[in-house]
Amino acid sequence: MSMQAGDCPPAGHPPGVARHRPRPADRTGTVDRGGVRLAYDVFEADRPTVLLMPTWSIIDSRVWKFQVPYLARHYRVVTFDGRGSGRSDRPAGAAAYADTEFAADAIAVMNATGTDQALLVGFSCGVAWSLHVAADQPDRVTGIVAIGASCGLYDLPPELRFSVRGERGEPVRGWARYNEHYWREGGLPDYIRFFARSVYHEPHSTKQREDFVAWAADNTPDGLADTVAGRLGLHGSTATALEPLCAGVSCPVLVVHGSEDRIRPPEFGRVVAELTGGSLEVLDGVGHGVPNREPVRTNHLIREFADRLQPPQRTAAPTTWTRSRQRPRRALYLSSPIGLGHVRRDLAIATEMRARHPDLQIDWLAQDPVTRVLRAAGETVHPASRWLASESRHIEDECADHDLNAFQAIRRMDETLVQNFMVFDEVATETPYDVVIGDEAWDVDYFMHENPELKRFSFAWLTDFVGWLPMASGGEDEAALTADYNAEMIEQRARYRRMRDRSIFVGNPDDVVDASFGPGLPGIREWTVQNFDFSGYVSGFTPPAEEESARLRADLGLGADDLLCVVTVGGSGVGTTLLKRVIEAVPCARRLAPALHFLVVCGPRIDPDTLLRHPEKGNPGLRIRGYLPNLHRYLAACDLAVVQGGLTTCMELTATGRPFIYVPLRNHFEQNFHVPHRLDRYGAGRCMSYEDACEPELLAAAIVETAHAQVRYRPVETDGAARAADLIADLL
Repeated sequence: MSMQAGDCPPAGHPPGVARHRPRPADRTGTVDRGGVRLAYDVFEADRPTVLLMPTWSIIDSRVWKFQVPYLARHYRVVTFDGRGSGRSDRPAGAAAYADTEFAADAIAVMNATGTDQALLVGFSCGVAWSLHVAADQPDRVTGIVAIGASCGLYDLPPELRFSVRGERGEPVRGWARYNEHYWREGGLPDYIRFFARSVYHEPHSTKQREDFVAWAADNTPDGLADTVAGRLGLHGSTATALEPLCAGVSCPVLVVHGSEDRIRPPEFGRVVAELTGGSLEVLDGVGHGVPNREPVRTNHLIREFADRLQPPQRTAAPTTWTRSRQRPRRALYLSSPIGLGHVRRDLAIATEMRARHPDLQIDWLAQDPVTRVLRAAGETVHPASRWLASESRHIEDECADHDLNAFQAIRRMDETLVQNFMVFDEVATETPYDVVIGDEAWDVDYFMHENPELKRFSFAWLTDFVGWLPMASGGEDEAALTADYNAEMIEQRARYRRMRDRSIFVGNPDDVVDASFGPGLPGIREWTVQNFDFSGYVSGFTPPAEEESARLRADLGLGADDLLCVVTVGGSGVGTTLLKRVIEAVPCARRLAPALHFLVVCGPRIDPDTLLRHPEKGNPGLRIRGYLPNLHRYLAACDLAVVQGGLTTCMELTATGRPFIYVPLRNHFEQNFHVPHRLDRYGAGRCMSYEDACEPELLAAAIVETAHAQVRYRPVETDGAARAADLIADLL
């Protein structure tokens, strides 16, 4: 598909800047060199240092966002914003941006951060500055990784040369935009979008382009022109010939270059490798933006090169190898932290798998709050789980006032997903698992398809929805983006079907929405039926007996004629505003139905203190509680519930025949399309808009009416966990 989607940031949120960074710096600071302040970040570790060099000043050190979290678990990492970018100063004049200035800046940052020696990793222009540092101060550099070298080694083709001239009225196309005059005439934003497309020209690179455009937004024509002129020796500045510099480099060098680089052809990489005596790794089919477009391969290359530079240990740690037929059956289970319904169904499937293979050992790679449930159930949480970045926190940071664009939020979670995949990859490399089970582990599924050589196990993939769908508020841009993401997934599956040994839809064929993946793409239900097995719904629990329900109600002080309304918004922190809206409607609802009592459950990631402005003692029919591990028992014992539009909670209520109101998050495609479609099939639930829920009288009336509604739901199957386990257990 030929799309321009992703060139321009969508409205409402700065796309290149996630609110939550999965690996914040341990120390930040600035160093002044010659009146220019340079901002740096330090990620501390008792290991040798990797210095991630700045690139062209059009963007700042955020270009390393996929490398920092991974490398910082194994090495001490230092980054800094190059002069003219980010938090660093922007001196005027071409002379301020000569290669020698950037090299001197790197030394100043090393001194300020207490870095005696470092492995330098340069990308694009940063390769030239790394070579300068290594040639001038060889004792400070242990090695160089040169990615997409953009160095003045020989003349560029005419179409790639920078121009200071321009003709008014002439249309500007292609590389003619690389033009100082055009920038000053108002063409800089157009050039930035063009340059982003040139750096990331590979299909399905919308997010990389979008990040680049957002990061480059604060450039000015004069400032950016100075950075180019200083590097090229224009406007009275001096350019340095790099051939003698390369000859003066004595440290090991790894050169990495994409074969389809449209900024600097791969010949640049070959020449750098030859002149420095370094090794060359060509990434076939890859463009210029290697660190962002191929983060997993980039991370592996840097780590492997850094490891080779370390002196061998005299005494290696002992290892054990077990003969294959003597190895116990082992599974690694990945359970999504976005809502606790995933882990409940995953525990049910795990129980059924152990019934089929009693010797099966299961390790769980999971995040809070999932780990709380797992530990309470006596399961083994892999120690590497502590390295996982919090997906729940990211989603919570993306939500505001019951509004969450789930598609865009997941796109902006790319930094977290790369970090978590790298953790998974290390775990799966160190331990020979027979099967990996991923319950909506999007990072593993995506990056395994992008790096199929990393597969060492059988892989079972579970999901309860298929297909990214655009919200109307996103307009044509979001429609194009969701279609592009769907197209990439379809292409991945067509090329590498062996990546998933089982694709399991948690539901039935009719539960899949009857919609299209996008223009020119197949129907979602049609494609899903062709590519998935169906387990039926997996509730993950057995409804409590009447005696237990009666005991729960008695513990809450309820009489036989009282009505219990449970209010919950799931396991993440998204939903605080809905809890407040329901609490505001309690007095009105109790006036209409005095027998109504409300149990508001905050869950594991919402502090009940945030709701204390609605004190319980002022309303005897209201109780506010924190995390209830057995919440599903209370849902089964209630007379009605008010919930968000999450599938798991809604299906639990459906399975137990409870009346309920669900209020989908605004702009959440799954809660507005996939979940209502499934609930309509079961004839379950009453959907209410958040706008109506904000009116206490409307919400109170709906609660009272729903409490007395007759329930005629379609029965929910009870053998889903067993069917899913049968599909997975075959892989053992």
